[in-house]
Amino acid sequence: MTAVENGPLLLAHLTDGPGYAAHQARFGPLPKADLGAIVAAADAVAVRGRGGAGFPFAVKLQTASRAGRRTVLVVNAAEGEPASWKDSSLAQVVPHKVLDGPVVVAAALRVREVHIVTPVERPEVGASLRAAVDERRSAGERLRWTFHEAQPRFVAGQARAVLELMAGRENLPVTAWQPEAVAGHRGRPTLLSNAETWAHVGALVRLGPDAYAAYGRDGHNPGTTLLTLGGDGDAVVREVAAGTPWTEVLTADQLSRPVLTGGYHGTWAPSGALATLTVSRSEMAAQGLALGAGVVITSAPTACPVERTLRIVDYLAGESARRCGPCRNGLPALAGSLRSVVDGIGQLGRVRQLLDIVERRGACAHPDGTARLVRSLLTAVPEEVDAHLGGWCGYRAPTRPLSLAGAV
Repeated sequence: MTAVENGPLLLAHLTDGPGYAAHQARFGPLPKADLGAIVAAADAVAVRGRGGAGFPFAVKLQTASRAGRRTVLVVNAAEGEPASWKDSSLAQVVPHKVLDGPVVVAAALRVREVHIVTPVERPEVGASLRAAVDERRSAGERLRWTFHEAQPRFVAGQARAVLELMAGRENLPVTAWQPEAVAGHRGRPTLLSNAETWAHVGALVRLGPDAYAAYGRDGHNPGTTLLTLGGDGDAVVREVAAGTPWTEVLTADQLSRPVLTGGYHGTWAPSGALATLTVSRSEMAAQGLALGAGVVITSAPTACPVERTLRIVDYLAGESARRCGPCRNGLPALAGSLRSVVDGIGQLGRVRQLLDIVERRGACAHPDGTARLVRSLLTAVPEEVDAHLGGWCGYRAPTRPLSLAGAV
């Protein structure tokens, strides 16, 4: 497991340990709340999904509850992206904060079963959540918990891929004509959110909207957010108040170089761009930047963002479901075209052409996310892209073909 820092809300009181007895002693019994109260509270503080898309939780909950059939609840702890560690960390250090959310929502919806999806490549995550469920059962909780293990693929944690896994089919995304909250698992309305989102729901019910909002830095950014901060070395999971200036999160040296925000499907922020912004999804989006799942990748002084992007795109091309043209053919072609640019023998026009081909034409969002990453590179570091097209690199010289072996 990566390093986890003590935080203000979800990552507070880490020294208490992950046990249920300590959790109850610290926070007391989980309050009961009816559906309307949960929807109103989540809407008041704008709780959004923390898996990357940022969809309003209140809308998902209300949609699922009105679909006319009993709702399926899913805790998705299968992050998929190798650079992301926040759900894995929550599941290990504060598993009962993760479980509080689905427990209180299940009671409000009169649902008796909750599904939990964990990554097979991180067995400690599933072991921790299973142990937490056993503790709650021993304490008298009567929910049924069903566990599933997602495969070690980037797209395995995508919502439709999770539903395929739960249905006993291959853990890969498929085309969907309705949102999961309307027609999800076996056609039933499905409320599927990641571990951090569920932990925020539990905290919100315990605190109430006013106290929860007060954890943010201003009225426009209530609550907190988790970040996985990493680079070419070890990563750390840190919880910060929403609206915290990036100057309090990253060092001046890190901010002086391009930073990849939002992870492998995220965006490159130009050198110095984050120095005037805060950890705010809306504020960053206004500048064309993605907070996504909270993955923030910084670079060493000698690390070229163009070459780093190529390694990521090459990895993403190999991680697709290969069920549609943009994934099967477009992403490998995009990786090859970008490799030619890196090696000083390609054309930028071909890269842009492939971006237009794969965007908005895939069966899932994987091609779109990959294209977003490459487009942001062209905008964030155009001088470095031009340097590679000219046969050299501003981070090393002379330019030479890359070896793509090893981690991205």
